[in-house]
Amino acid sequence: MLTFILEIPIDKPISGVHCVPILDNGNLVMVWDREEQVLTTIGGRLEENESLVEALNREAMEEAGIELADEVIPFASWYWEEFDSYRVYVLTKVMRFIDMPKQYETTGYIITNFETAIDMIQKIEGREERIAIIRKAGILSGHLKE
Repeated sequence: MLTFILEIPIDKPISGVHCVPILDNGNLVMVWDREEQVLTTIGGRLEENESLVEALNREAMEEAGIELADEVIPFASWYWEEFDSYRVYVLTKVMRFIDMPKQYETTGYIITNFETAIDMIQKIEGREERIAIIRKAGILSGHLKE
């Protein structure tokens, strides 16, 4: 179940983290998941003894070849009943693009504005939760109207 939050939940473990990274011009970076054939946020599961920020930085580098700003703003969580844990979504900024070492996974990233990202998600899969996440990130970042 998707919930909009102001701080990271503490009542259950955090097993995944995703981000909506924004460029200085207000565009966002998303990735194309080749297996699921969907446009998605950047992120994944936390590895053993990995902090939320460490996982976020690793996933951003592995999936999109980006280095993120230190500031992260939690804005949504998804409760995974089967794992009794949360996936947390954060808003952050792109510091810079980096060359990804060949051993990392590549999904392919896109840079777009919030309206186009929502239109693409709607056309490709129509998943309301993903649209709600992108819409909320756009509103919080000041790039979409409420």
